[in-house]
Amino acid sequence: MDQSKTPLYSQLVNHHGKKPISFHVPGHKYGDVYPNEGQAFFKDVLKLDATEITGLDDLHSPEGVILEAENLLAELYNTNKSFLLINGSTVGNLAMILSAIDEGDRVLVQRNSHKSVMNALKLAKANPVWVSPEYNQEYGAAAGLSTEAVDEALRQFPDAKAIILTYPNYYGLTYDLKGIIDLAHQHDIPVLVDEAHGVHFIAGDYFPPSAVELGADVVVQSAHKTLPAMTMGAYLHHQTNRVPLSKLQFYLQALQSSSPSYPLMASLDLARSYLGTYKDEDVSYLRDEIESFRQRIDQLDTIKILKADDPLKMTIQAKGLSGFELQRLLEDKGIFTELADPYNVLFVLSLLKKGMVHDLREAAERIAEASASIPNGMNQPEYRQMNKKVTTLAVGYKEMDSLQTEFVSLDFSVGRICAESIIPYPPGIPLCLPGELVSDDDVHVIQYLRNKQAKIQGGEKLHAGEIKVYKSWGI
Repeated sequence: MDQSKTPLYSQLVNHHGKKPISFHVPGHKYGDVYPNEGQAFFKDVLKLDATEITGLDDLHSPEGVILEAENLLAELYNTNKSFLLINGSTVGNLAMILSAIDEGDRVLVQRNSHKSVMNALKLAKANPVWVSPEYNQEYGAAAGLSTEAVDEALRQFPDAKAIILTYPNYYGLTYDLKGIIDLAHQHDIPVLVDEAHGVHFIAGDYFPPSAVELGADVVVQSAHKTLPAMTMGAYLHHQTNRVPLSKLQFYLQALQSSSPSYPLMASLDLARSYLGTYKDEDVSYLRDEIESFRQRIDQLDTIKILKADDPLKMTIQAKGLSGFELQRLLEDKGIFTELADPYNVLFVLSLLKKGMVHDLREAAERIAEASASIPNGMNQPEYRQMNKKVTTLAVGYKEMDSLQTEFVSLDFSVGRICAESIIPYPPGIPLCLPGELVSDDDVHVIQYLRNKQAKIQGGEKLHAGEIKVYKSWGI
């Protein structure tokens, strides 16, 4: 198939060319009925904002241009079936997990997974077994799983029905995913991968291998993270008999909007074509531009660049500031980054094609200006070894519904069972989950993040130094 084709986008353009008179939703009528103050930015894109009328197909029962777009996507990734998602990787993770496991099923889960994975487990009323990741001392953050940890989990819980992984992590760090996939398949259990940050990995050997290429059963990708797609645009790939395709299709149509955004779907079609026509000369150009950018930053005495497996991720540390403080310095210079944590600031770079004009040089100059304000000193990540044990919930999802809760001081919460989610966002990886034992490490990190004014989702009374726990559990 010709990856330069964009069947859905092209059909929308052709439809607009017919000068249609709309007596259907949406109410803006291709932008003709729209507030004046929004015209400048919305007028052109609304020309493509149609609905499921003749010739434009139906996302939930595709047989025309949407089906052709999904077939092109499947060919690009060499999968059995691929889907366009209009509710982000979040809905992909929900559908993937709900279609693979049943209520009460034991499932192995990488502990540093996105909150959407945790929400899916709760909806499924599964029996999760948390497998702790390795700890990256340089980043001061959790990385990926080791094959040994997964092997130990499978020995302890041979009744596991699936394993859920995150690859790569937010910072672009990978691990031996192929070894884990092979190990899981020896036990005939499906491998479900949240590859939100790896949609571009098939662009060439400059990048790590994709979970799709490595043989994962179901893979979810955020197209909008590194491809030129609109926010909430994502892909899902199915290539297995271990997860029923019909069940997956049911959950996708049940969980996604019945009125999908056509501009969003068109952007997914265009993004797939962009990636499908990526050439060796584009990879060479990208490599040169990124290396030049990194060299300029690396010359700054007060900033350190960390090593990542994905070249589109660049993480820096300031020798005298926390990541949050460094991020604020950069924002004062008009540089807005993906995230900050206690030690790091993360940049997500663009998947440039040859000859594309960009502002990396100007960005390097602004970063240099910001670095002049960085004091001398060090902010070395404190080494806190991750818990390498395989753990389960202290209270099951069904049992939680019948328990009463109370708020206690963080200082007296160690050993109690958490009754709310505490999620630093970004990256959206839960620190504490309902049903989990609150540890001394948890309290230490929460207090550190509060002192640094980090953004935290959940934690209804964290501002007052209190956390919600279950009354009848713990010490």
